Amino acid sequence: METLKGTTRGEDLYDKVSGVIERLKLPWCKLANVTTDGSPNLTGKNVRLLKRIQDKVKEENPELDVIFLHCIIHQEALCKSILKLDHVVKPVVKLVNCIRARGLQHRQFIKFLEETDADHQDLLCHSHVRWLSLGKVCRRVWELKEEISSFLELIGKADDFPELSNADWLCDFAFAVDISTHMNELNVKLQGKDQFVHEMYTNVRAFKAKLTLFSRQISNKSFAHFPTLATLKEAPQQMKKYSKSLDDLHGEFCRRFSDFEKIDESLQLVSCPLSQDYETAPQELQLELIDLQCDSVLKEKFNSLKLDEFYASRSEAKFPNIRRMAQRMLVLFGSTYVCEQTFTVMNINKSRHRSQLNDEHLRSVLGIATTKLTPNFDALAKKGDQQHCSH
Repeated sequence: METLKGTTRGEDLYDKVSGVIERLKLPWCKLANVTTDGSPNLTGKNVRLLKRIQDKVKEENPELDVIFLHCIIHQEALCKSILKLDHVVKPVVKLVNCIRARGLQHRQFIKFLEETDADHQDLLCHSHVRWLSLGKVCRRVWELKEEISSFLELIGKADDFPELSNADWLCDFAFAVDISTHMNELNVKLQGKDQFVHEMYTNVRAFKAKLTLFSRQISNKSFAHFPTLATLKEAPQQMKKYSKSLDDLHGEFCRRFSDFEKIDESLQLVSCPLSQDYETAPQELQLELIDLQCDSVLKEKFNSLKLDEFYASRSEAKFPNIRRMAQRMLVLFGSTYVCEQTFTVMNINKSRHRSQLNDEHLRSVLGIATTKLTPNFDALAKKGDQQHCSH
């Protein structure tokens, strides 16, 4: 973790990164992967960070290509823009803000829900940068749409939201609720630490297959996986539009995840070596794959051990090439989840009440806050030469 003060151009970022690598005496030729959030100062073709890193690595090893990935969670969130649901999202957000913005009106709405025995007791707030949040908000508004319409009539604001009585808009709203539910399920699967890239990309490939299924079923007027949309009698009239939207979403997923597609064969070979066709594998791995697939003891170990533990336990003399490929694939970061989580921890610790924290102290605080290690406090206490009675 390094502090950037002033500009954050590609050269500034590269100076910090190279400075750390040189200070820690890390060989550039060992750099396997860089994962970013896709910002221009990182991913530009000419003078940005990734181009400079690749040039530096090429200086030491011309045959080595660093694997550059765009955060898989960030990519998944960006794909939603192809659905063009702003005409649904904006009225929903406006509706939630209308009810929750004024304290008295908000309390009246909560009391109204209690009196009508509604399924929920309040609306949810929405953050524009969070697709997960938006999906939950849309579903809550949909489930309370009848109570919301009655409440708006009661306070004389029904005319401000004509969409609630528009059949076509409600149909689009139902589609948004269902597709956001499916995307939220994918988003949750991609989150968390200790996930290998092949596990994350498997979820993405599965979702792309689901989109193809959804599009085909909707074209045949089947809404089995869109239960909210299935409740509306106008849904079959809009099937072509929704089928096209799903096809467009599938195409956007294919386009945005092209960097993962390039390494997909290697990922599958490492994650499922026992089921791979050794004849189509790279020549340097073919003999090792045959030895691996014909050894019943290794098959048993593969099923009982974690993937990284399995490859670590293999003899480097007998399986040098497949071990090397496994090392290269298993160290990849599929997302910037750890960075984002650490940034959240930093914001919590470096609040306005602790403005005197310097960079060194903040780095120490973050190290303690994010580590999985448990300090041996007894040993640390005994290590001190002088113990002050006041402590």
